[in-house]
Amino acid sequence: MRKTIFFGFSSLGILVIFFLDEAYGMHISDGILPLEWAFFWYLVLIPFIVYGIKQIRVKTKELLWKPLLGLSAALVFAISCMPLPVPIVGTCSHPCGTSISAIFLGPFVSVVVAFCALLLQALFLAHGGLSTLGANTVSMGVIGSFLAYFTYRIMREIGIRIPIAGFFSGLVADWATYATTSMQIALGIRGENEFFPLFWKVAIAFIPTQLPIGIAEGAMTATVLTLIYQRRPEILLLKNLVHEKGEKP
Repeated sequence: MRKTIFFGFSSLGILVIFFLDEAYGMHISDGILPLEWAFFWYLVLIPFIVYGIKQIRVKTKELLWKPLLGLSAALVFAISCMPLPVPIVGTCSHPCGTSISAIFLGPFVSVVVAFCALLLQALFLAHGGLSTLGANTVSMGVIGSFLAYFTYRIMREIGIRIPIAGFFSGLVADWATYATTSMQIALGIRGENEFFPLFWKVAIAFIPTQLPIGIAEGAMTATVLTLIYQRRPEILLLKNLVHEKGEKP
C-alpha cells in the first residue's frame, strides 16, 4: 500500500515540479488565518484522520483496493494542482478531485488522501501552508468528500444513472468546498466585523472562476465513473456503487 501511494505521488510531484512554468499560491496560505482558528480546524480534522487510517488498515485486505487507493491519491494530488488565482482573497480556485476518491474509497479514507495531497503541496510546491493544512483539509477533504459520497449514493439509490449521479457529486463537492473555504476565511479575518457581509464578499470573489470549475469537475467525475464502469465494472461492483453488472451507465 505504502509503495503504491508513494510512487503515485512521487511521479506526479516530479511532473509538476519540472513541467510547470509558473507556480501559484493556492488553497488558504499561511498567514491568512489567525493561529487560534488554524488550531481549531486541526481539532475538527483529527477524528476524521484517525478513523480514515483505521479504515485503510482494514480495507487493504481487498485485492483491488490497494491500486485503487494509489490511483485515487495520485488523481487528487494532480487535479488539485491546477490553480486559477483569485488574488483578492489570498488563495486560488482549483478543482479538487475528492469526489472521485470519496466514491471509490469512502469519505473517511478520502479525507486521509486529501490530507496527504495537501501536505505534499504545502511542503514542496508552496501551495497552501502548514498552519492552514487543517483548514484546507476540512474544506476539501471532509466537506468535499462527504457531500460527494452521499450525493452519489443517494442519487444512485433512487435510480439516477451513473453519469448524472457522478456529475452532481463532483459539482456539489467542488462548490461546497469553496463555500467552506469562504466561511473559514471570513471567520478568520473578520475581527470585529459582521460575519455574513464578509462571507458573501469572499464567496462572490470565487464565482467567476469556481462556477465553471465546478461544472467541469462534475463532468470529469461523470466521465471517470462511466469509463471505469465500462472497462472495469468489478471495481464499482466491489464498492456496491452499481446495483448489477448488466446495468446501463
